[in-house]
Amino acid sequence: MSKEKIFANVEKHRALVLDAERYIWAHPETGYREWQTHKYLADAFRALGYTIVEAGNIPGFYTDIDTGREGPFVLVMGEMDSLIVHDHPECNKDTGAVHSCGHHAQSAALLGMAAALSEKGALDGLCGKIRLCAVPAEEGIEVEYRKELKKQGVIKCITGKGEIIRRGWLDGIDIAFMVHTCGSTKKDYIYCRGGSNGCIVKTITYKGVSSHAGGSPWAGVNALYAANVGMTAINALRETFRDTDQIRVHPIITAGGTVVNAIPETVKLESYVRGATTEAIERENKKVNRAIAASAAALGARVTIDDELAYAPLNNDPGMFELLKEVAINAVGEENTSFSGIRGSGCTDMGDVSLIVPSIHPYIGGATGTSHGANYYINDPETACLTSAKFQIMLLEALLENGAEKGKKIIADFKPTFASIKEYIDFADSLSVERDTVTYNEDGSINIRYC
Repeated sequence: MSKEKIFANVEKHRALVLDAERYIWAHPETGYREWQTHKYLADAFRALGYTIVEAGNIPGFYTDIDTGREGPFVLVMGEMDSLIVHDHPECNKDTGAVHSCGHHAQSAALLGMAAALSEKGALDGLCGKIRLCAVPAEEGIEVEYRKELKKQGVIKCITGKGEIIRRGWLDGIDIAFMVHTCGSTKKDYIYCRGGSNGCIVKTITYKGVSSHAGGSPWAGVNALYAANVGMTAINALRETFRDTDQIRVHPIITAGGTVVNAIPETVKLESYVRGATTEAIERENKKVNRAIAASAAALGARVTIDDELAYAPLNNDPGMFELLKEVAINAVGEENTSFSGIRGSGCTDMGDVSLIVPSIHPYIGGATGTSHGANYYINDPETACLTSAKFQIMLLEALLENGAEKGKKIIADFKPTFASIKEYIDFADSLSVERDTVTYNEDGSINIRYC
């Protein structure tokens, strides 16, 4: 199909797409809570004539489009969740939730794709199948809430793409991509880089002994001081991190005591250990755990470390990268594109997908302000939503036209990190461990187990 026809098919549904962007912006919900967004999108997909498969006990759904001709199975995703930025002027005043990463625009673009692909003749010349998927919980926040969902058996992974992999939504998929919103002063701007970090998400609980902070502090064990020593020890490790591994560790205290006149008994931290490779993440996380355990022992406290691989490193597939460049330049002009082999130091759960099937995770403009910040807005919804939908359909066309010649070559050249989905899940689960790290023995000796 011609570029002009693809653009026209999307433009037919301009109001549907832009209304969706505004609705989801006005109803921000954090990961695994996106029920309003789920219903809005699911209803819109059904109104277009699609049959959807819903996750059921969590938000999220997919629909499959079959061209009727044999070929690759391509997964296209849009994220639904928001962040929490309490000082954003348009955040939900009760929860602090706001779409200061632009996921709502991705959802609107996904709906735009669905609408355009439902037009007569939209699948002419294509082969294979397309799965459009609305995914929850990309942002690795509210870790305690998600850990509780995991304990209840509602989820198996704290981030959404790892969860849908475990639910079988990647079974049979050959290629995957999604387009993320970004800030740019250029209209219709598209860029892509070589990949980004992965990370382990950590929940750390220091347990001390409470006592009167003024009358008998010697009778207590200060969990807050133990946590402070732990963070200082982590900071002392930073010079041992190799530059090429792009390690980032950034703990926050989520509970630090209850009343000022009592020695803090329980202190909780959340942190990431980010890195460019799974090997680097695993290696440096052991150092961090050692620092955490030793700090508890130094103060006579106990500490539990709960680790989970939330994001695998993103490796944008070289074949997909080259095809993306070709399609992006055709879609918006070379002057509006930028491509780099540099890896970013942020994280996305698209990394998990990229270890299993050839994947690409480019960015499109339309936003202004600081990502994850209080001044983030969509100032160009046409680029963020409509151009995004057009560009993604063009990428689908490039993969699946002419008997999927280009798509099949990408699949044939792909070298997966893991030979199967089960192998990936086993690896991820091996890094997901909860353990008490310090044992005090009657003879005065201390055992520390941090890995």
